[in-house]
Amino acid sequence: MPFLAIPFPTIDPVLIEFGPFAIRWYALAYIAGLLLGWRLMRRIVARDALWGAQKRPGLIDIDDFVVWATLGTILGGRLGYVLFYAPEYYLQNPLDALAVWSGGMSFHGGFLGVVAAMVLFAWRRGLPLWTLFDLAGIVAPIGLFFGRVANFINGELWGRVSDVPWAMVFPDAGPQPRHPSQLYEAALEGIVLFAIVLLIALRFKGLRRPGLIAGTFALGYGLARSVAELFRMPDAHIGFLASGLTMGIILSVPMVLAGLYAILRALRNAPAAPLPAENAQAGKETAK
Repeated sequence: MPFLAIPFPTIDPVLIEFGPFAIRWYALAYIAGLLLGWRLMRRIVARDALWGAQKRPGLIDIDDFVVWATLGTILGGRLGYVLFYAPEYYLQNPLDALAVWSGGMSFHGGFLGVVAAMVLFAWRRGLPLWTLFDLAGIVAPIGLFFGRVANFINGELWGRVSDVPWAMVFPDAGPQPRHPSQLYEAALEGIVLFAIVLLIALRFKGLRRPGLIAGTFALGYGLARSVAELFRMPDAHIGFLASGLTMGIILSVPMVLAGLYAILRALRNAPAAPLPAENAQAGKETAK
């Protein structure tokens, strides 16, 4: 091991194992993200002060939507990995595409899967689509945080070779110390992005401008992922693409553009009117 390199804190990817049955940290990350996101979404929907006269889903809608979002995440994430990262392999081994337990998920694919689920769900329930996008944009960083921590525990998706003091030697990445890029992504895509979208929702009442929070999330994720890609090793079977770009950066460009469009669209439209009680309270404060 190189001098001063931090050894990787070996953690078994399997938390509990009973014969052929195993509970993995990665699966728990998905479960934690979905459950915490569901609870936060319910709390936000129940707060009248955040919405004004803006139409919103009901609590029952949120409960049902979690099932749709789960299916969209898993199916889209797996299909995205198959199409974006290993199409040639799965064309030769199509049945392996069904083996989700063997690993291989794409965030960009999962994102598209959830978008498709939201479009169908909003259409069936008669709900405002951009508002559903906004709610998902608030809670998505929670799942991203847990997912990247799980990547770190699994010792996968490691960073590029580095001599920074916190560089680590990952078990399957050779003897050279590398950036713990999974933790960079957990911080940027999870903690920082969550703080930003929550601030817009709570402090600036962004839910009254449908699409503002969704656009901020898409733009923020695209930028955060692109920055993290500068420290992360690309998948070995893909490597660096044209001009030294990675697949992660290329797939983030449409998200940045879509985010900018959603933000500009939201800002062009007038925000939802405040509730009568808010107008009365504002009048009292002015009178003081």
